[in-house]
Amino acid sequence: MLDRKFILQNPDLVRDNCQKRGVPCDIDQIVSLESQRMEQLQLAQELNRQANEVSKSIKSASNDERPAIIERGRELRQQKDTAQSKCDELDAAINEIQKQIPNLTHPDVPEGGEDDANELSFGKTAKPQFDFKALDHLELGEKHDLFDFEGGARVAGAGFYFLRNAAVRLDLALQQFAVSFLSDKGFTPVSTPDLALTDVLQGTGFNPRGPETQIYSIENTELNLVATAEITLGGMMSGQTVMDTELPLKLCGLSHCFRTEAGAAGRASKGLYRVHQFTKVEMFAFTLPEQSDAIHEEMRGLECEIFDALEVPYRVIDTASGDLGGPAYRKYDLEAWMPGRGEAGEWGEVTSTSNCTDYQSRRLNVRYKTAGEKGTNFVHTLNGTAIATGRAMIAVLENHQRADGSIAVPKVLQPWMGCEVIE
Repeated sequence: MLDRKFILQNPDLVRDNCQKRGVPCDIDQIVSLESQRMEQLQLAQELNRQANEVSKSIKSASNDERPAIIERGRELRQQKDTAQSKCDELDAAINEIQKQIPNLTHPDVPEGGEDDANELSFGKTAKPQFDFKALDHLELGEKHDLFDFEGGARVAGAGFYFLRNAAVRLDLALQQFAVSFLSDKGFTPVSTPDLALTDVLQGTGFNPRGPETQIYSIENTELNLVATAEITLGGMMSGQTVMDTELPLKLCGLSHCFRTEAGAAGRASKGLYRVHQFTKVEMFAFTLPEQSDAIHEEMRGLECEIFDALEVPYRVIDTASGDLGGPAYRKYDLEAWMPGRGEAGEWGEVTSTSNCTDYQSRRLNVRYKTAGEKGTNFVHTLNGTAIATGRAMIAVLENHQRADGSIAVPKVLQPWMGCEVIE
């Protein structure tokens, strides 16, 4: 979340930022509640001071005076407790509004919604020019017996599936490639829990409750299925303080991901593109504030390297302000070309990377300390998808299909696939 002091000192800036991002936030209410909170805090402090003075006077009071003095002290402490209780209630109310306020926005982020994103770059691989009608991944899957959506629906409902035969090897190959690639780039590989506490989800900016939530919650517990390893990787350092010399701390998390996909529908969401469970390799970094912009560019570059290696055409976009998630200061999306999507092929998001500055670390209370200096400061956090296997599989299958229906396996995946062609 944003620093409360910053919000109170810059209400117009924060209000304008909320407007640019299309987020309704009552900044005036925060200012009003904070004024009331300070009044109650000052009252509690004054009543506490008076109670202490009364308590000190008991020693010198006569036996006749003491009962009245003790009673006066009791009344003052009751009044102090009442004022402190009101102060705490106001603080909680402010905190709830504060949670709804999104992060600040990088000055280079384009204003607007989904259609206003800036196209930044394209990958090394050109769109395939097929001399045959391209099949989508579901048609390719049927040809090679790769997926079983009907069986998945019988087991867990719509949006679940079984991978079969070469699809299983391809899913594992994508994971192995991404983990190996990032390990060579200095990221520490981590296999994370598939469950996280509600406080951790909220700390990373995810809302586990409400009709539009993307989170599956475990009834009668504080546990939730994670939508991304961003949640668990951020949470593993909650409440911790590290030395500045330990940063940046770069992690590569492997996890299953579970999403309700509330409100998702339509042809563009069919098949593996929008499902309730998938596997993902996630980049995450804790950095010094002055490092985060550079690490963000590094993550974007690594995502590009991965999809260049997979020989998949893609473009990178700078996400517009109205399409940013609450924690993101800036977000890049990498969209792969999917020849079977739509009527003649369309771009489809396969990765994203976000710089969340100190928005998550302030909630999670992750700090750093500099030797020889007093106090601590909040770290910056960043996240980025290396591989979300379902969508990456769509891009690989559809772009590497051949006229005879076979599918060429990208060279970087062949060591794990054990073949050059799916046929």
